[in-house]
Amino acid sequence: MRMNHAHKMERTMTSLARKPTNISLNAGLIEEAKALDINISRACERGLAEQISETKAARWLAENGDAIASSNDFVEQNGLPLARYRQF
Repeated sequence: MRMNHAHKMERTMTSLARKPTNISLNAGLIEEAKALDINISRACERGLAEQISETKAARWLAENGDAIASSNDFVEQNGLPLARYRQF
C-alpha cells in the first residue's frame, strides 16, 4: 500500500521530538476544532509542515527561475538535445 504525502508527513511528525510552544489562533476555530475532537497541536503541525513545503518550493523556483527559463528558451529555439534518439 502506498502512503500519500499527508500520511507520510504525519508519520514523520509523530516520530520527532515535540517542543511546547505558545501560539495565538482564531478563537472561533479553536472552539470548532474542540467540538469536532480535532487534535489542535497535530492540525497546526500539519498546516505548518505544508506551509514550510510550499515556501521551500517557491524559494527554489525563485532561485532557479532564470535557469529554467534559459533551458526552456534553448529547447524552444533548438528542440530537445537528444530528440533524435527518442523511440516514441
